[in-house]
Amino acid sequence: MSDATEAGEPAEPTGSDEGGAGGRRVRVVLVDDHRMFRTGVQAEIGRTDITGVEVVGEAADVDQAVTVITAARPEVVLLDVHLPGGGGVEVLRRCSPLMADAGNPVRFLALSVSDAAEDVIGVIRGGARGYVTKTITGTDLVDSIFRVQEGDAVFSPRLAGFVLDAFASTDAPPVDEDLDRLTQREREVLRLIARGYAYKEIAKQLYISVKTVESHVSAVLRKLQLSNRHELTRWATARRLV
Repeated sequence: MSDATEAGEPAEPTGSDEGGAGGRRVRVVLVDDHRMFRTGVQAEIGRTDITGVEVVGEAADVDQAVTVITAARPEVVLLDVHLPGGGGVEVLRRCSPLMADAGNPVRFLALSVSDAAEDVIGVIRGGARGYVTKTITGTDLVDSIFRVQEGDAVFSPRLAGFVLDAFASTDAPPVDEDLDRLTQREREVLRLIARGYAYKEIAKQLYISVKTVESHVSAVLRKLQLSNRHELTRWATARRLV
């Protein structure tokens, strides 16, 4: 276990190049609004003597993230897409000078439960070097972190296609006014409902309570003027959100 700090309290750079992973070492900041998830990632990848990954700070929202990243100057940031205070895209915007530092760039790897095209494209346009989903194994995540540190682009299977399609197109995507009424969290719940997930399964996936899932579903149905989850599934399928 590495000496990670609490959210908002970055560690000082060690300057050491010794460690696991064949002598490689990378300094990482975790940004996710779920403490349980951060703890799990820390336990999985933060054994520096084995993985070579040193977790030097954590943050749970946009303001904390910018503060910790600016102070710690990690080589790689694991960034959740949906965060209080504006989301991962806002973190990228406010950290753009750090990404542009040719001598010591901070590189970002999105790590999210969402595999929605608009989420992937949004953070890549914002400057992230890659996007992996939270189903990734610890070993693959460590490998992805080192690849991003080296300047490679890394994506979970099928997500790279979203990026290629988006950047190959010169036309702006059409605006879906109905979808725009939904918050990012409501969109996540919508997709999982449309895929047939039960409320308990959605709660586990998103690290929220079943009651919160029910509230989000009610809000989605109300905003879209739908009556039940079957109509919601048809609505999402027609828009290729599933």
